[in-house]
Amino acid sequence: MNTLTHLSNRSNKLMAAMALGSVLMLSACANTPPSQVVETGSFSVPAYEQYVLDNGLTLYFMPQKEVPLITVNAVVRAGAINDTTAGVASMTAQSLLLGAKGKSKTEIELMVDFLGAAINADAGKEGSYLEADFMAKDSDIMLPLVQSLLLSPDFDKEEFDKLRQRQIAGLSQAKESPRSVISRYFDKLIFGEHPYGNTSSGNSRSLAELEISQLRAFHKSYYQPSNTAITLVGDFDVPQMKAKLEQLFGEWKNVEPIAKADLTSAKSKLTTSKVLLVDKSDAIETTFLIGGKGVARDNPDYVGLQVINTILGGRFTSWLNDELRVNAGLTYGARSGFIAYSEGGVFRISTFTKSETTKETIELALATYARLWEVGIDQTTLDSAKAYVKGQFPPKYETSGQLAGLLSDMYLYGFDDRFINDFQSNVDGLSLAETKRLIRDYFPQQNLQFVLIGNAEKIAEVASEYGEVTQVDIQAIGFGG
Repeated sequence: MNTLTHLSNRSNKLMAAMALGSVLMLSACANTPPSQVVETGSFSVPAYEQYVLDNGLTLYFMPQKEVPLITVNAVVRAGAINDTTAGVASMTAQSLLLGAKGKSKTEIELMVDFLGAAINADAGKEGSYLEADFMAKDSDIMLPLVQSLLLSPDFDKEEFDKLRQRQIAGLSQAKESPRSVISRYFDKLIFGEHPYGNTSSGNSRSLAELEISQLRAFHKSYYQPSNTAITLVGDFDVPQMKAKLEQLFGEWKNVEPIAKADLTSAKSKLTTSKVLLVDKSDAIETTFLIGGKGVARDNPDYVGLQVINTILGGRFTSWLNDELRVNAGLTYGARSGFIAYSEGGVFRISTFTKSETTKETIELALATYARLWEVGIDQTTLDSAKAYVKGQFPPKYETSGQLAGLLSDMYLYGFDDRFINDFQSNVDGLSLAETKRLIRDYFPQQNLQFVLIGNAEKIAEVASEYGEVTQVDIQAIGFGG
């Protein structure tokens, strides 16, 4: 079993430093300045109404009458975790826009453009989305369009073949930019054959093998009212809008039991440090992620973890960015963060550097990460992070699109508006003692996992110092190891 200490120094010196740091922290407690609460004003979720139709369709209504716009966000509980063939969820979602109820893709695009509206569709790890923005006066045109795209897509074969070729070409192009694809390799390394290891993009082979019949089957299985939520944010009257949506969606039927992905079992256990070395022979720099398992989106400690991560790698003045960019000049930026799903997630440190400084950068990243245990967080730093997090929070939920996305996420990931309404009080209530518990319980220290994308000939020896190495070529199909 490889610990963070073993990986960063491969000696007992850091353990001694950590012990000394703990003594210093204890001796400093008596002189710790009191917590300083920075008042940033209160923030809560704007008033909204949740309504469930008889067929199980969940509706969210949030009137915002400042501007005459409406955002519609439909989310279906089906994503890459439900893929029977890699990429089928994403291709099904994108194919919603290829025509519906006899209207061709071109006719739909011309109509949407004429109205100055926008409509998009895609799928992620756990959800499929159909989003539309339009003027409030055009709701009688755009809402029926949303209904037809969601319920009655044509899945036109000719248009689907074009979409498939674009996506396959896009996969090849994405691999030219390691930062665009490294998270897909990392999820596969962390989760293995668990559904969270699936990538929503699929791969060139799986997309080439997809048939229209598979899209139709996926749509029939998951695009059902009891598995869907529709959010409306904008300039409308709630009773009138509710009546419109009941008329449009009230007759939508559930046609078969929904097969849910098993997310609670068969998760891979990280019993040793592993390295996935992705060879990009023409690379002049190394892009890497370091981390392990994270937390679910509804974890009660989620807010506190965001504050601590802000200190470590969540802002420009974070420890990681200061050490790797500002002080050492090894990179243009370094970050860390928790990526949360409904039943788990990942924690990762990310940066990039010249091939020649790969080892130096990894060592410094690990040593900086070890400060969480070596020295811990002092009160002044914690207060600064609290103020930063509270100040950055409200702008995340200013626009209609952001608010619609929030309500969709609440439906998809199973948290409620207390996350917003109690956010500032939860931040203010985070104590130094609590940060120690969160660091101990959630930040992975043992059996760290590494993904390195770069010139394997130059960095393979470095990679071997951090765990069992599996090497793949970046041009190989997929994102596995």
